[in-house]
Amino acid sequence: MAEAQVRVLAIHAHPDDVEFQCAGTLALLGRAGCHLTIATMAPGDCGSVEHDAEAIAAIRRREAKEAADLIGADYHCLEFRDLAIFSDDPSRRRVVEFLRRTRPDVILTAPPADYLADHEATHLLVRDACFIAPIPNYATRQWDPAPPLERIPALYLVDPLEGKDREGNPVPPEFWVDVSEVWDLKRRMLSCHESQRNWLLRQHGIDEYLVSQEHWSSHRGSEIGVAFAEGFRQYKGHPYPQENRLLELLGQDGRGGRR
Repeated sequence: MAEAQVRVLAIHAHPDDVEFQCAGTLALLGRAGCHLTIATMAPGDCGSVEHDAEAIAAIRRREAKEAADLIGADYHCLEFRDLAIFSDDPSRRRVVEFLRRTRPDVILTAPPADYLADHEATHLLVRDACFIAPIPNYATRQWDPAPPLERIPALYLVDPLEGKDREGNPVPPEFWVDVSEVWDLKRRMLSCHESQRNWLLRQHGIDEYLVSQEHWSSHRGSEIGVAFAEGFRQYKGHPYPQENRLLELLGQDGRGGRR
């Protein structure tokens, strides 16, 4: 019997978060034969001074799908709204239902401490949904609900922005993924998010969108002696999987070498 295809989900708060933090790893997983899904909790509806919320949300969903298409990934938005993602009961049931429908074996998601509340709430919701999704008696109250998962997915946390928590304290990775061979693809994925570059320039005075991505990826790469890398920690709370399935799938040792 053929081995089932490994299903990988990268879920973060907004369009472009995944492209900054783990798109290279996703590209490598796709090359390794995994089924890929990228999801955002919200569509980026507050990210514009030129368009209303509905218009910019449509633009950013389209950009997110274009980026996902570059690595053959599905794209979904859970349709929360910017700055309105909270770890509450209705939200938890929505995320559990999404996990039951996408049925991931491996999940990459936001870290617990980051500069933005939406990122931190995404972490809490995804972390708890992983635990809850296999529980048969937990009803999501959705029309035609999906069946429970067979097991808790392996859960990995991407870097916070600039590798720092809210107080500016460093958050070091537990391991690194060398993404040098897919760097150009990672860069092309972020390039799809043109509207976000415009927003950062107007709202925060930040340009050089792609340069920021390159700077951070090269910084993580320098820590293990490669050109570009992405940093991760594995969530190992009881009873989440303890073995590093992500590195096994990639054939890397987490320090710039090969298994």
